[in-house]
Amino acid sequence: MDLVLWRHAEAQDWVPGCNDLERSLTPRGEKQAARMAAWLDRQLPEGARILVSPARRAEQTALALGRKYKLRDEIAPDGSVAHLLELVHWPHGRATTVVVGHQPVLGQAIAQLLGMQASECAVRKGAIWWLRQREREGTPRTVLLTVQSPEVL
Repeated sequence: MDLVLWRHAEAQDWVPGCNDLERSLTPRGEKQAARMAAWLDRQLPEGARILVSPARRAEQTALALGRKYKLRDEIAPDGSVAHLLELVHWPHGRATTVVVGHQPVLGQAIAQLLGMQASECAVRKGAIWWLRQREREGTPRTVLLTVQSPEVL
């Protein structure tokens, strides 16, 4: 199974009293999303599942990819690693799955899946981490295929 964790691109700052789910991408964030989406679209198989947080900034990031997607509450900003992994059927899912979500949950999932000592991993805005679950000599292993940031594409 391949799992692509994509942090939403740069968004407007949160200010007291605003609805966090309604924050939009900044112009810089729109460029980040477009750059990453162009790269990602060339790499993803046709049947990839795209699951997106209901936050506007995450949906705007996913829209740049130009593929069908589903909004899922399990990956909202207040989601958990357990809900994310259950949603994608890790490690037994069959299709490549892209999750467009938020920190710290994406970083916590990466740290857990890669067996890191830290409780979470830093994920830059607009970046992707591509993980693969495979078996080697009867032992399941998680492999990091790539980390891409829109600034270097």
